[in-house]
Amino acid sequence: MKYIQTEQFIEIPEGVTVNIKSRVVKVTGPRGTLVKNLKHIDVTFTKIGSKQIKVAVHNGDRKHVAALRTVKSLVDNLITGVTKGYKYKMRYVYAHFPINVNVVDKDSKKFVEIRNYLGDKKVRLVPVREGVDIEFSANQKDEIVLSGNSVEDVSQNAADIQQICRARNKDIRKFLDGIYVSEKGVIAEEE
Repeated sequence: MKYIQTEQFIEIPEGVTVNIKSRVVKVTGPRGTLVKNLKHIDVTFTKIGSKQIKVAVHNGDRKHVAALRTVKSLVDNLITGVTKGYKYKMRYVYAHFPINVNVVDKDSKKFVEIRNYLGDKKVRLVPVREGVDIEFSANQKDEIVLSGNSVEDVSQNAADIQQICRARNKDIRKFLDGIYVSEKGVIAEEE
C-alpha cells in the first residue's frame, strides 16, 4: 500500500542553525558544527520559519515511510550534539589481572592502549575517532569517559573499546573481564 504523504516535524531550538542543501544537513550550534549526508534517503526537507523543519515522503511504501522517522532521529541527534554533546562512561571489569588503559599518540593519531587484559602480553590499540575526547575519571576508579558532539562517533568508539576486550574461546559466564559502557547521556551543562 502506498502512502500519499507522510511527514514529521523537527523543532529547532534557540541558538541553532540548520542548513540543508541537496539532502546534506549541516547543523551549527554553541558546541560546534556537524554535517550529515542523507542523499541515500529519498525525503523532502521544507523549512517552516526559523524554528521548524518538515520532513516528508510522497507516495512511499511502508519501508520508505519507516525511514522518515530515522531521518528525524538523525537530525535530532545532530541538534542535541551541537547544544549539549554526548558522554559515555566505561568501567573496567577484571577478576584477577588488572587492566591498564592509556591514551597514546602514534604517527600523529591518538589511540586507546589496553594492556594486561586477562594477563595477555598483546597490546590492544583502538583508534580514537575525530572529535572524541577521552579522559580518565578522577573520582571513580577504573573508569574512562568518552565525550564529543557526534553520537555516532562517541558510541562507535565505545563499542570498539568494548569489542576489542572480548574473552574468546572461553566461557563468557565465567570470564566477565572487559571494558563495558556503564552510563551514557549528555554532557551536563556547567552553570
